[in-house]
Amino acid sequence: MNKFDNDNEWLDNDRPDIEEEDDEIIWVSKSEIKRDAEALKDLGTELVKLGKNALERIPLDEDLRAAIELAQRIKKEGYRRQLQLIGKMLRSRDVEPIQIALDKLKNRHNQQVSLFHKLESLRDRLLDHGDDAITEVLDLYPQADRQQLRSLVRAAQKERAGNKPPKSSRQIFQYLKELSEENLD
Repeated sequence: MNKFDNDNEWLDNDRPDIEEEDDEIIWVSKSEIKRDAEALKDLGTELVKLGKNALERIPLDEDLRAAIELAQRIKKEGYRRQLQLIGKMLRSRDVEPIQIALDKLKNRHNQQVSLFHKLESLRDRLLDHGDDAITEVLDLYPQADRQQLRSLVRAAQKERAGNKPPKSSRQIFQYLKELSEENLD
């Protein structure tokens, strides 16, 4: 029998240290390793961009938190290298809890933006329709003060007609925001 007749047989015979368990080894391509490393670096970049209050809500160990806080202080040189270090540190950690907390934080932010858009449109309806829209606000928020809303709406309409800064319009928005927060509690 020729050595090249059965390729697998002569490889296995020459290497006694290789066992039959090769089927369980999962081979990962170099490109996939690079994509995973880049994804972790992107996660690190997102963590660096968070504010200090938001960062406290994410489960991080002391070393990683210190590296992120250092990256937040770095302005120019060394920032890219610090991000690479954070990505490297994330490779040796379980990033699933971090990713879950970050997703929750993003969702909370998106919900808050959506609420603000709704409050802005409600404020605009108040300015455009006056008393009719006030009843709509009272239906949404029964604890609202009709007199205060009416006076703010009239003041905002005067400001709009006189091309003055929208001070009362901002006050209406703040009042609606307070009402919505009271409604959540």
